[in-house]
Amino acid sequence: MGISASLLLCAAGAILIWGINATVSGVDIQTIGAILLVIGIIGFVISLFFWSTWGGFGAPGARRTTTVVRDHDGVEY
Repeated sequence: MGISASLLLCAAGAILIWGINATVSGVDIQTIGAILLVIGIIGFVISLFFWSTWGGFGAPGARRTTTVVRDHDGVEY
């Protein structure tokens, strides 16, 4: 699960918890919203953990250097 999917689940869960006042028989909308919110938060934290272990963009120590080695055949130009 990526960061964007986690944020989407968090948003959907928050809307179901605090934004909807409807009542459906047999289904508790607030409970489903809480489950989605918790799953979204857990996915977000896991995504951030893997992002930091991967290096990401601008992470400390993530600078990449390129070294060019050219073999010369003895002829100078």
